[in-house]
Amino acid sequence: MAAAFVAYLHYLSIFALFALLSIEHVLFKAPLDLSRARSLMLTDLAYGICAVLVLATGIARVLWFGKGTAYYMSNSLFHAKVGLFILVGVLSILPTLVFIKWRKTVKAGQVPEPSVQQVHLVTWSIRLELLALLFIPLLATLMARGYGVIAAG
Repeated sequence: MAAAFVAYLHYLSIFALFALLSIEHVLFKAPLDLSRARSLMLTDLAYGICAVLVLATGIARVLWFGKGTAYYMSNSLFHAKVGLFILVGVLSILPTLVFIKWRKTVKAGQVPEPSVQQVHLVTWSIRLELLALLFIPLLATLMARGYGVIAAG
């Protein structure tokens, strides 16, 4: 029962991660208003929490509730999947830093004014995150069907 619950929580947090990132993509456009700036900051915080939940439940599945650590460690698709997740994490740093820099401005009741370059970079960062996230379930599906196993040599 615990394995099913952890798997469910893992999938649910992945869905939420994708949904929150999609919301960020829709909300982040100029001209910005105070309400949208606050929503972006809260959405990014929730996104970070979901990412931690994806990671924690993923680790739990590898260590205790999945097919066993040896299976995952000997699967090239698992490594690609983790690599994509890390890439998504790295790409998410830029938007998060931008939103963190807005704190004082928003707290003072003012609208942040991101530069055209910031808008462009953050928008493309979010788009690349969404693209990378699309491939993780494909890798997971292939891995679950036995593809990617590295032969012992």
